[in-house]
Amino acid sequence: MRIVMRWRYVILGSIVACVILGLILTLLMTPKYTATLTLEISRESNQVTNFQGVERETSLADQEFYQTQYGLLRSRTLAERVATQLRLVDDKLFFDRFGVNQDDPAFQEVNGRYAAAGRATRQRIAGEVLLDHVSIDPTRLSRLAKINVTSPDAEFSARVANVWAENFVQTNLERKVQATSYGRNLLQRELGQAKERLDDSQRQLVTYAEQQRIINLPSQGSGENSTQERSIIADDLAAMNTALSQATAARIDAEARVRQAGRGGQSSEALRNQAINALRQRRAEAAAEHERLMVQFEPGYPTARALQSQIAQLDRAIAREEGRVSGSIQAEYSQAQARENSLRSRVEQLKGNYLDLRRRSIQYNIYQQEVDTNRALYDGLLQRFKEIGVAGGVGTNNVAVVDPADIPQKPSSPRLLVNLLVALLAGVAVGTGLAFALEQMDEAIADPVEVERRLGLPLLGSVPKVVDVEPRDALLDRKSELVDAYLAIQTSLGFTTAHGVPRSLAVTSTRPAEGKSTTSLAIATMLARAQKKVILVDGDMRSPSVHHLGGVGHERGLSNFLAGQDDISQLTFEMRDLGFTGMSAGPIPPNAAELLTGDRLKILLARLLEVYDHVVIDSPPVMGLADAPLIASRVEGVVYAVESHGIRSSLVKTALSRLVAANAHILGGVLTKFEARKAHYGYGYEYGYSYGREKTS
Repeated sequence: MRIVMRWRYVILGSIVACVILGLILTLLMTPKYTATLTLEISRESNQVTNFQGVERETSLADQEFYQTQYGLLRSRTLAERVATQLRLVDDKLFFDRFGVNQDDPAFQEVNGRYAAAGRATRQRIAGEVLLDHVSIDPTRLSRLAKINVTSPDAEFSARVANVWAENFVQTNLERKVQATSYGRNLLQRELGQAKERLDDSQRQLVTYAEQQRIINLPSQGSGENSTQERSIIADDLAAMNTALSQATAARIDAEARVRQAGRGGQSSEALRNQAINALRQRRAEAAAEHERLMVQFEPGYPTARALQSQIAQLDRAIAREEGRVSGSIQAEYSQAQARENSLRSRVEQLKGNYLDLRRRSIQYNIYQQEVDTNRALYDGLLQRFKEIGVAGGVGTNNVAVVDPADIPQKPSSPRLLVNLLVALLAGVAVGTGLAFALEQMDEAIADPVEVERRLGLPLLGSVPKVVDVEPRDALLDRKSELVDAYLAIQTSLGFTTAHGVPRSLAVTSTRPAEGKSTTSLAIATMLARAQKKVILVDGDMRSPSVHHLGGVGHERGLSNFLAGQDDISQLTFEMRDLGFTGMSAGPIPPNAAELLTGDRLKILLARLLEVYDHVVIDSPPVMGLADAPLIASRVEGVVYAVESHGIRSSLVKTALSRLVAANAHILGGVLTKFEARKAHYGYGYEYGYSYGREKTS
């Protein structure tokens, strides 16, 4: 704030200059129009089919997808495509409108039109120009993105924005089609290779089957085994084994019947024979009739003998029929046994053939497995090929235009208020920078606090600048601000030594006209008013000034004593209005420094202190002269006067270093000609000097 207050006019000037410059530039700028189009970019496209896509699946939370889409919206290829569609590559007005340097050979004209040879270069440049005037503005936490196109022509901006979005949608679809096409081509190559492997394996299987005479028939089953083959030998063996089982069963059944027939005609076939059963029924009837007759008659009875003969004939007929049935059973048994033996021999033969076939089918099965594997791979690739074709044909786009770009009705730039605000901020920044730079370059002592901060001197006090009044007259006015200031300095001097104000002190400065003589006069006056006996010695023998205050000449003074005159009373004069004694510089010597190098100054101070309470020497300035260090080395302390806003601090430091080198005791600094209105802290110091006084108009 201190720096700002000090350089406030510089800062205000910078602000005014920047605002005026911003206003002029705004009025001179070409109006530009911004057309805005809103796009919706979905993370996933709508799935019309359930087929798996070709591209790798990624996480829904992956923001990399959207960053990729924004990058594609700013791609060079898209810009060049838009430039080509809008025919900007050969549009001279377009390149002139955007200030394109047409010194390139690609812009050479033939018959009033650009040459075709430079079309590729012009297309690249046109794309770069469009990219410079197109910006992508994603909407946070949404799937929306805005395409902003800025140009001097409102209609052109809207047209570019709409064509830009249209081409982005088309390129997005083309990339998907290209990805599907790439997958189809890859699968097609794989499908061809799989087909060749399947054909080779099938030919190898058929050739081996012909060589080994392996004949297999398709299976007649259903389910998983419906496609497997079966060999003829296996079928024959299965059929013969079944027939053998049936023949064995028939032989066992015939053998059982034979055994039954051997037990007196009690076989089941005899019991079921109708002829035998009819004969046995007739015999039973004849036997019953014979038994009835035997109850009444003798065995020789003719009827009885006839029945007896009939019974015997029936028994012979029954025996003949049972013999015939038994012979038939025996014949069937023999046939069944012969058939069983024949089938068993055939089964054994087929078993040998089947085992030989199995040995020869090991390699055949290897070839068959290779055929099945190749067929499964071929069928899978073929199914995948068909799915990709369908999925690629029915996929939808995941980019949609929400709001197309309309022709802007008012320019987007320049904006007067915004530009003025920017100019105002720029002016503040420039002014502040200049203030800090000037502060770093400015070595003037502006405030009393800077005496200690920059120079390292204790501040004895600050003296205000008096205008339109002589310092002597101001000191005579006990109510003046100058008197108040030097009273404060006198008070500060009272704390510099253990015995109060130093008895001998010199007042010096860096260069002339900094107020050292006024300070010397004021300190002597303040001490005299404190009822002290004071003498003011003009030590500046090169440019004396104390004699003017006393209204006398400088024919006698300090130089006389230093030259050898011992009568001090002839060298002094009284300043009754101020209350102290003065000693002029005396005649100006050829070389004042030579007079100060001896012991005469030390002797003078000793003799003066015998008479006076305080000796105040108005010393010459330090820079360029040896006088001040010589005087400073002889007195008890030095008061250093520094002109406010009038001397560089680096120069003061150099002068102080000379005094330090001369072993001078510097009591502190006095800031002279101080103007409160120019100070960094404003009214603070002036308030102290003018407190309780009435202002005169």
